[in-house]
Amino acid sequence: MNEHTKILVVDDDEDIRTLLKELLGRAGFDVDLAEDGRAALRRLYESPPALVILDVTMPDMDGYQTLERIRDLSDVPVLMLTARTQELERVRGLTAGADDYVPKPFGRQELLARVQALLRRSGGKAEVNEAYTDDFVSIDYAQRKVTVDDREVKLTPLEFKLLSAFVQHPNQVLSRDQLLDLVWGDPYGVSGDQVKLYVGYLRKKLVPDSPDSAPVETVRGFGYRYRKS
Repeated sequence: MNEHTKILVVDDDEDIRTLLKELLGRAGFDVDLAEDGRAALRRLYESPPALVILDVTMPDMDGYQTLERIRDLSDVPVLMLTARTQELERVRGLTAGADDYVPKPFGRQELLARVQALLRRSGGKAEVNEAYTDDFVSIDYAQRKVTVDDREVKLTPLEFKLLSAFVQHPNQVLSRDQLLDLVWGDPYGVSGDQVKLYVGYLRKKLVPDSPDSAPVETVRGFGYRYRKS
């Protein structure tokens, strides 16, 4: 599996990047490097990897913020590295969409074993969401840009994730718990009222003059559905 399997290493520490490039290269992987979150997103978009190794503590855009943007673009497996060993930090990463978590300093053989396990589970393939378009809305995932009738719609990160969840499940009824899982990452730790509140926000931004005409409809007693035109 290793030959030509690309792994993206994201860490602001040049020594760590060099170590991982050597370690993974010896194991037969094709290794791409990024020194920060923004560079990582460019690499992910330009040349999608099979797996991302992501440091938590980075300047400007930390690992959690980078992970959030990665999840907008792709379901690629993400292995997070951190010097923080508290349970709450590990839970935060896993809840945010990470697939595994390795504390620094890490054992080389353990890290390789975790990489191999993640690649086996994923089949070594990950797709990148580049864009979505229907008769109502256009979404550029790389730029986080949403357009309705040639009008750019400014959405918060949470609203963007909510719209993405809807368009990725067109004409499908999504329950409140499903949306809490897809958008908030936790069907139990967030109030269900948040779904109703943010659906309202999203409708108003999509169609400011007539929010009720937005293609996100309420299916009473079941949840919400995006009507793909």
